[in-house]
Amino acid sequence: MTEVLVVIGVGGMGEAIARRLGTGRQVVLADFDEKALRRVAEMLTEEGYQVRSQSVDVSRRDSVAALAEQAAALGPVTAVAHTAGLSPAQASTAAILAVDLAGVAFFLDEFEKVIAPGGAGVVIASMAGSLTAGYLPDEAEAALASTPSDDLLELPLLTASDLAQPGAAYAVAKRANQIRVQVASMAWGARGARVNSISPGVISTAMGRQELANESGAGMRAMVAASGTKRLGTAADIAAAAAFLLGPDATFVTGTDLLVDGGAVAAARRGGL
Repeated sequence: MTEVLVVIGVGGMGEAIARRLGTGRQVVLADFDEKALRRVAEMLTEEGYQVRSQSVDVSRRDSVAALAEQAAALGPVTAVAHTAGLSPAQASTAAILAVDLAGVAFFLDEFEKVIAPGGAGVVIASMAGSLTAGYLPDEAEAALASTPSDDLLELPLLTASDLAQPGAAYAVAKRANQIRVQVASMAWGARGARVNSISPGVISTAMGRQELANESGAGMRAMVAASGTKRLGTAADIAAAAAFLLGPDATFVTGTDLLVDGGAVAAARRGGL
């Protein structure tokens, strides 16, 4: 039976992952933006990929559950990439928390039920989460780790005035992604599967370029300039990382975060800025 690759979010990273890993697999593409979903599905189909598309709202558990069930009906789900998300330049605090935080939690819950033995998943987090590590109180990290997914958005720490700005909400959501992947790795492991997160730096996708043009753009450019590579990342850089984590060379890697940022976080932490 043909193996199934599920890619949630068809932006630059999702498209690159589907193209890199979709050969010989049944590819299931999912997104909230039906126009973008149709465009990418048609393009990949024309290129010879075997593609199904499904509208999904990751902020709703029932929608994510329906996607997981439909993907599993097509064959063994051996690889899943969750790339959907909103950035501070795109959305309000409430929307960011609903999509970037709760949406990932629902994904980890629902795809753990259908991932095939030997399969693997990746979640796109962010270097913002890596920069936030160590700044959240221990009790906040513990709450983000252990609170049931349906109750996450009710946490007092997520309604605090400190998170009124979308940028702060985004950083906390992405740190939560890293933490919840660690916790989920045990449940996924019970099924003989793995799950990890990838934390991209400044990537030249449509979303990344929008952030560079926003008020935070100057700080982001400074981090790139101070980094060891001194360049923007590409969607292909992230697809390469996903290929490793989802592939046979990473069978001893689970519950961890792979920082793919060109050295920006290293520069920020060690005096390069």
